[in-house]
Amino acid sequence: MPKKQKNKNFLLIFTRNPELGKAKTRLAKTVGDETALEIYKFLLQKTRDVSLKVNADKAVYYSVKIRTNDIWDNEIYQKYQQNGEDLGLRMKNAFKDGFNSGYQKVMIIGSDLYDLSPKNIENAFTELNNNDVVIGPALDGGYYLLGMNSLQENIFENKDWGKETVRKDTLKNLQDKKVKLLEFKNDIDLYEDILDIPEIMFKFINPKKHSM
Repeated sequence: MPKKQKNKNFLLIFTRNPELGKAKTRLAKTVGDETALEIYKFLLQKTRDVSLKVNADKAVYYSVKIRTNDIWDNEIYQKYQQNGEDLGLRMKNAFKDGFNSGYQKVMIIGSDLYDLSPKNIENAFTELNNNDVVIGPALDGGYYLLGMNSLQENIFENKDWGKETVRKDTLKNLQDKKVKLLEFKNDIDLYEDILDIPEIMFKFINPKKHSM
């Protein structure tokens, strides 16, 4: 249960534990397990750096095991393990804990987005002043950000998680709510997703080509 409430805004960060062979498995089919893991660690650090600049209480939700000695400062980030049979239930439980702890606005982001900025997240919290739900749409049909000012349980149920229908089905559940859609952004799941990101290509891909 979230604690140490200092802010009315609560930012949830869902992460996968960075383990070889389990991180970015679709990307790994092209670049290999080791490179995929290094890219995911890079994205985790980028997510941390972005979230540090956001005016909100923050919590990291680990996929497998809570880590006390990692990149997430224990003094800044509350730490919990994801709880639920599928992604929807895990998100619903995290949101529910946030609202039960008294937070007025609760928002979730993933940890595999390259171009998410502190300003994007701050703007999303601001949009919740005039909207029930805010969604950051991802190009793959899902979303990279989801925020609300009261728990909308139905949007976490009966979804084919990981499929391109998630956002469309979510919006159907919210037809009687005021929803703000943010700008589209792209999760990094496949090799094609990193081709237009010079920093990642130069740091993790090209040096390997040159050394062959």
